[in-house]
Amino acid sequence: MTKSKILSIVVAALLSIVSITAQVYPVRPQLSDKNSFSLILLPDPQSYNKFDANQPLFELQTAWVANSIESLNVKGVLCTGDLVEQNEIRIPDGVNGNQTSEEQWQAASRAFERLDNKISYVICTGNHDYGYEKAENRLCHFPDYFPSERNSCWKKSLVETGLNYQGIPTLENAAYEFETDTWGKLLVISLEFAPRDEAIEWAAKVAGKEKYKNHKVILLTHSYMSPEAKRHIKEGYKISPANYGEAIWQKLVYPSSNICMVICGHECEIADYKGNVSFRTDKNSTGKNVAQMMFNAQTADGQWHGNGGDCWLRIMEFMPDGKTIKIKTFSPLFALSPLTSEKAWRTDSYDQFDITIE
Repeated sequence: MTKSKILSIVVAALLSIVSITAQVYPVRPQLSDKNSFSLILLPDPQSYNKFDANQPLFELQTAWVANSIESLNVKGVLCTGDLVEQNEIRIPDGVNGNQTSEEQWQAASRAFERLDNKISYVICTGNHDYGYEKAENRLCHFPDYFPSERNSCWKKSLVETGLNYQGIPTLENAAYEFETDTWGKLLVISLEFAPRDEAIEWAAKVAGKEKYKNHKVILLTHSYMSPEAKRHIKEGYKISPANYGEAIWQKLVYPSSNICMVICGHECEIADYKGNVSFRTDKNSTGKNVAQMMFNAQTADGQWHGNGGDCWLRIMEFMPDGKTIKIKTFSPLFALSPLTSEKAWRTDSYDQFDITIE
């Protein structure tokens, strides 16, 4: 037998082993341009974490992200907050969750362990992350589970922290820098739920610093606008003092010359997909368009107390032209099986679209 024949047999055997051992994933998203990079957007995960049976679904999302870092050239991960359903309860009612608050926070933390020391992620706090059940006050366990030391990737990306209601610097208000070849430097500012004036003033000061003046700044905050794309004037939470969407726009986003995008979650209805997303653009004080995007999925299966959101997330592909972001809505859960893979993408115009950044 010739050497070439032997080599062919060995290669065939190795390929056979790979085909047997490699996971079969019917749908694996790819970048539309090999020179693009992406950010991954995870919507409110509270309904995954409030039921023990749902918690592995949130881990599926973060595990999928970890497995896609190279193929999608993922620079960072954004999460719209509401990590838990109740920040401080000891006796769950079994309807709106069967986990104590500590168990919910542990589940959220466990899911993000999939990303620790692999990639930088940015989380903003939501109304359910404060108070007892939802934002009766600013008591919050987020800093206990997400200190700045937990993810080694933050050593490079975390560049600013603001003070929480106790006057302590935490990641409730923080800024993260991402350096890219095609878009220059991005700055993601994460702002607490219904931010106090002090938090807004801190964010404005950060965005206005000379060293960030040429950065493209993305503001991540939990509650900002409705499914009708109307910025909130006020909401019925006891937490005070507080600013909502329109005030955030007027006090922070509109006056800023470099905040080019606002991303939020929070809003949720028993409705079709269109009823849980929205988008709008408005010009800031310098005449530049600011993209504003709301995305939530926790009732995607048509229930308040269902599976938590069918694992829907958004892939934000930053094209190499330095101005176009392609938004795609994807479910790693549906993508796992050939029986459901045809449902893995949401392709209606409100779920798949391009954003132009000026």
